[in-house]
Amino acid sequence: MFDSSLPVIEKVCSEEGQTILPELIYLLQDTVASGASVGFLPPLSGEDARQYWNAVLQKVAQDMCVLLVARDAGHIVGSVQLALATQQNAQHRAEVQKLFVLQSQRRRGIGRALMQEIEQAARECGRTLLVLDTRQGDAAEQLYRSLEYREAGVIPMYARSATGTLDGTVFFYKMLS
Repeated sequence: MFDSSLPVIEKVCSEEGQTILPELIYLLQDTVASGASVGFLPPLSGEDARQYWNAVLQKVAQDMCVLLVARDAGHIVGSVQLALATQQNAQHRAEVQKLFVLQSQRRRGIGRALMQEIEQAARECGRTLLVLDTRQGDAAEQLYRSLEYREAGVIPMYARSATGTLDGTVFFYKMLS
């Protein structure tokens, strides 16, 4: 059982990636099984989750991505990524991607804490503009609004859900000071 205090948030280095891979796979499978719109449909195989995380860890090793994990009682309970734009005219921006929190750990402020830390990581990387997207109507939409992300627009029928419906996606941005 996890305690009610906020978990510790840590930046993942590429060297530790394989060590935490089983927990990352479980986190992704749990997130997809809960119906989250994160690019996968349930059921997500362990092999597909492994391939996904190996690609992320490769980007971390290439300094193209920042990966943060939230740990509670030594276990990974959440993660978020920051994809760093690499084009010459885009090195001021980054995309926040794949905010995951275990189903059993939601509504504890973990997602908010991960978002606040990824914003700090963006500042440390010299990024002043963040962009992200989420399924219209999800709890994440309200989280991003509460963190002062501004809506850039909605694209209807953007992504297929686990139930087969086509859902709209809301795009957000935030200027960092």
